[in-house]
Amino acid sequence: MATYTVIKATPKPKPEIGEEGGPAVVSSGPDGVQVVTFGCRLNAYESEAIRARAAADGVTDAVVFNTCAVTNEAVRQARQAIRKARRERPGARVIVTGCAAQVDPAAFAAMPEVDLVLGNAEKAAPGALLETGRVRVNDIMSVKETAGHLIDGLKDRARAYVEVQNGCDHRCTFCIIPYGRGNSRSAPAAEVVEQVRKLAAEGYQEVVLTGVDVTSWGADLPEQPTLGQLVGRILRMVPDLPRLRLSSIDAAEIDPDLFALLETEPRLMPYLHLSLQAGDNMILKRMKRRHSREDALKLVAEVRRVRPDTAFGADLIAGFPTESDEAFENTLRLVEEADLAFLHVFPYSPRPGTPAARMPPVKGPLIKDRARRLREAGQRGLERHLERQVGRLLSGLVEREGLARAEDFTEIRFEGEAPAGRIVAFKVTGHDGARVIAERVS
Repeated sequence: MATYTVIKATPKPKPEIGEEGGPAVVSSGPDGVQVVTFGCRLNAYESEAIRARAAADGVTDAVVFNTCAVTNEAVRQARQAIRKARRERPGARVIVTGCAAQVDPAAFAAMPEVDLVLGNAEKAAPGALLETGRVRVNDIMSVKETAGHLIDGLKDRARAYVEVQNGCDHRCTFCIIPYGRGNSRSAPAAEVVEQVRKLAAEGYQEVVLTGVDVTSWGADLPEQPTLGQLVGRILRMVPDLPRLRLSSIDAAEIDPDLFALLETEPRLMPYLHLSLQAGDNMILKRMKRRHSREDALKLVAEVRRVRPDTAFGADLIAGFPTESDEAFENTLRLVEEADLAFLHVFPYSPRPGTPAARMPPVKGPLIKDRARRLREAGQRGLERHLERQVGRLLSGLVEREGLARAEDFTEIRFEGEAPAGRIVAFKVTGHDGARVIAERVS
């Protein structure tokens, strides 16, 4: 049984995994294998596949770093952690993989602490962790299929995740991730449905569909099915599954079938985390995003019209190059206008090789101040959302002792015992600014 710890890179308040400066999550097993995960939730899910592969291949006494390339800070933290691991475990085999390793394998191979560098396409393949060469990183753009070992459900105690898609076909000017993940590849619908059916049969009450650009699912498959069609097929063919949830989605790609399901299907959870990045049209254009400020507000309004209980979160970048005071204020106002409750705020960090890195930068102290103001606006939005829950009955999936997650992603704190993975009814009595406080009613 793997155990998990969270290592904070700095003493500042704990951010979410997936934010710059987020904690590195370390899973350790009895075989002496540690997997250290940086970056997004998708990386965290894939680290479980790495752990499973290490056990299946008989790997022992190793530290695997699943890195993130979204910011220079994420890369710096990974390099720092690698050096620390070598000092603490001088005899262990040190393996580096993930997006940063894919984008710049030579930089990690040049570190004397590193024994092996693996690309994203190879990181959980059979035998990959036992390779004896220094570098095994293929051209990620040549990968045409979603690896079967990543389609398998990746589980925690409460819910299971199914990676339905990997890679990205878009080229946002700030983003290096397509060069770490490759072009978009979709898992076949039949395989996804079968995996969800297995997970439901194992007793999982909630399954999350995840990927790099989930709403692009199906564009590379025959007849180009949509994500909405996949979701509808899952719900029809797995009637025993109480909850189906989507991970972060692109506001430019919500198809009509998915919109209809949000209106009619209560088992599709009423929470959408939108990849917005900014709330100013000129900045969105310079980011090469495919939606406008007006598009985002229209989407939120239309979803709330058909599903009033839907809550929204968003990714936002503070201090993108050329961002004026007026442009920033437009993004700041969007938080309130869209009534966003759950924000992931990223201070802009230039990535070499991206067009944005060549644009006129915003000064560092101003970036930090804008990130602070966005987080404060996000906190006010969260408190507004929590206040509206007081007095309501909520259905919560228990995540661990004393904590559950409502259908709209609200965190619930409660007294008493309930097994992880069980859906429980709660009456909300108050909130503490981060989560609601509730009493069990079933």
